[in-house]
Amino acid sequence: MSVIDQNPVRVTAVKQVAPMIKEFTLEAIDAELVPFSPGAHVVVTMGGAEKEPVYRNAYSLMSDPKDKSQYRIAVRLQEDSRGGSIYMHKQVAVGDQLMISPPANLFAPDWMAKKQVLFAGGVGITPFLSYLPELLQRETGFELHYMFRSKQTGAYSAELAETLGNHCSNYDADQGSRCDIAAVMAKQPLGTHFYICGPQSLIDSVRATADEMGIPASAIHWEEFAGAKPGQPFVVELSRSGIELAVSADSSLLETLEGADIAIPNLCRAGVCGQCVCEVAEGEVEHRDSYLSDREKQSGQVMMPCVSRAAGERLVLDI
Repeated sequence: MSVIDQNPVRVTAVKQVAPMIKEFTLEAIDAELVPFSPGAHVVVTMGGAEKEPVYRNAYSLMSDPKDKSQYRIAVRLQEDSRGGSIYMHKQVAVGDQLMISPPANLFAPDWMAKKQVLFAGGVGITPFLSYLPELLQRETGFELHYMFRSKQTGAYSAELAETLGNHCSNYDADQGSRCDIAAVMAKQPLGTHFYICGPQSLIDSVRATADEMGIPASAIHWEEFAGAKPGQPFVVELSRSGIELAVSADSSLLETLEGADIAIPNLCRAGVCGQCVCEVAEGEVEHRDSYLSDREKQSGQVMMPCVSRAAGERLVLDI
């Protein structure tokens, strides 16, 4: 996806579904919405009017994939937001227009699995909402374990408990309820696949538990949209044109390139998909992605500009 692969949508509903989470309903303006599969996401472009910053964030599609009339996304107001979640919560209203990418899916269920176990943390419930219609229709064995703090998140918890019954277990940390991840995983039959979406601590915990239990890595799936973290500012030079750009502490390298109208393919903007990989001509890289192998990182020849940065004051890309 390049920065020009965008489709206009209209915001037709905004709903506060938890103290820190708002749900947005999006409908097409010029053409029909593109079909999507369970687990898909879109990149939403917002801002950019009258010299205001442009923000691009990835959000899971949480609506029923069979409903072609609308998309629904949910946005958590992040305490350390670099602007995107604040913009969605404070600026976006019914009737506004946004630009979105076509749906991409990096978190599709493995329908060959004997059973599906879903671990959701906070707003990480969103991709699983698009799983559920298909899981229920297929009568596939599944469990949803939803962890949240009701004073912040917890969207849809009551609705899910009522709809899913024994398939759903809710854990409200503000009420002292915790999920025993090891106990949940230990009782599952061979052939079960596990899916995680939520904070990094949840992802790490499930992966570590799976490793201790000898569960194959191929049965563990996770999605993270943590986005780029701040870092030291640096200068990037594009070797083919000689252009030099200043990357600020609060901007990612990918955002800086896009701001200079340099289109870089991307899907997740979180260092997971590998689409935005760039070749490094000079300079050291602070790798922050989850895509490149250790060997590729040690080579210093490639980087993921969506999350990774220069380890020094200057970096030269072969662009």
